[in-house]
Amino acid sequence: MYFEKAGKENTQKTLQIAKEEALKRGISHIVVASTFGDTALAAAQMLKDTGIKLVVVTHNTGIREPNLQTFDQEIRKKIENMGGKVHTGTMVLRGLGTALKEKGNQSYEQTVADTLSIFGQGTKVVVEIVAMSADAGLIPFSDVIAVAGTGRGADTAAIIKANSSNRFFDIKLREYLVKPSDF
Repeated sequence: MYFEKAGKENTQKTLQIAKEEALKRGISHIVVASTFGDTALAAAQMLKDTGIKLVVVTHNTGIREPNLQTFDQEIRKKIENMGGKVHTGTMVLRGLGTALKEKGNQSYEQTVADTLSIFGQGTKVVVEIVAMSADAGLIPFSDVIAVAGTGRGADTAAIIKANSSNRFFDIKLREYLVKPSDF
């Protein structure tokens, strides 16, 4: 399915498609990107009592300003109380690459991030959060569904064969379930 426009208005439909496909295909994990917690909480509520394991990946602390964690800590507690896991770690395709880019150098990480972004911001993020979740040992190295978006909310979902960041090119984006066509 393709959304006519990218954006948070696609969040509920994206999450619903991810849930239905996970149940239909026997996929046990859904990984969701969430900056502030709204999308993550919607996913946790939708997946409650389905048997699907939810992993939420947040931005690292300090991404916007020193010492600031943008993910709402009350929402984190709610998700964890529903059985979800919330992972805050260094973004695989940002980290040092962003620091180098700001100094006028293009890093390998930034080149990969820019290349994936050709297919949409959501594509870059679904691949990145799968690597981060695998690195943290939160998902199996098998097919998972990853959900992300363009800006706030969710508008991209894909089936991805997970692997760790040190085996980044063994990660396989097998199939888009939904994505915007106007990114």
